[in-house]
Amino acid sequence: MPGRERRTGPWRGRRGGGPDAGSISLFVAVVATGFVTVIGIVVDAGGRLRAVERIDACAQEAARVSGQQLDEAGVLQGEGFKVRQEYVQRAADAYLGTCRLVGGSGHAELADGGTRVVVTVNATYEPALLDLVPNGGWGITGRGSALLVHGVKEAENG
Repeated sequence: MPGRERRTGPWRGRRGGGPDAGSISLFVAVVATGFVTVIGIVVDAGGRLRAVERIDACAQEAARVSGQQLDEAGVLQGEGFKVRQEYVQRAADAYLGTCRLVGGSGHAELADGGTRVVVTVNATYEPALLDLVPNGGWGITGRGSALLVHGVKEAENG
């Protein structure tokens, strides 16, 4: 017939594309949302693990640096190899300042009768993709310690 197009196929004659019209679009939207969520979880969980490793490394190095802060006056007066709490905290603060921690703070203390320096660092990890965490991020804590030893031929404690 002139003026009419010829339609072939089972759904070409119906308007709307058949009984399954739009179901593929809905399926793709649901699956894509799931993929984006899973990728966000993987990226943010991996980022948090890297942040925890970095915080632990900073705390360990701050403890190492703090343990090298000898009380020189005490050594010269024959009181032995000792460190003082204020020297330890000052050195830990100076080192942690170079770590550029987000919302970070650290505390250094002497333990085991002054033979061990323990540094605890608290910081925040900001999620990269998922903003599911209220109040701006996940709190993370790192801890490092250093045993104070001295000696020329072999290490001696205290």
